[in-house]
Amino acid sequence: MSEELYPVPAEWAQSARYDSAAYEKLYGRSLADPGSFWLEQARRLDWIKRPELAGDWSFDEADFHINWFADGKLNVAANCIDRHLATRGNDVAIIWEPDDPA
Repeated sequence: MSEELYPVPAEWAQSARYDSAAYEKLYGRSLADPGSFWLEQARRLDWIKRPELAGDWSFDEADFHINWFADGKLNVAANCIDRHLATRGNDVAIIWEPDDPA
């Protein structure tokens, strides 16, 4: 696997939501208080019932489980498509390219 680094084009960096300093700050918060951090991130979605518990997990072999936002209720289709119709209803939603361009 190559470990080459490719610089981010300047025009991409100018339109990015986060620079590296902002990313490091967010990452630090996610490690320091993951429950609060992920519940905050979950506010970006439209929930039928907003979750109060971000995650519940155990890596113990006898009780292995991973649950994210288990007490919340979400309509994925509404979040992916419906909530964007008012402002982006005429935009292309999916661009499909076949594996074989022929």
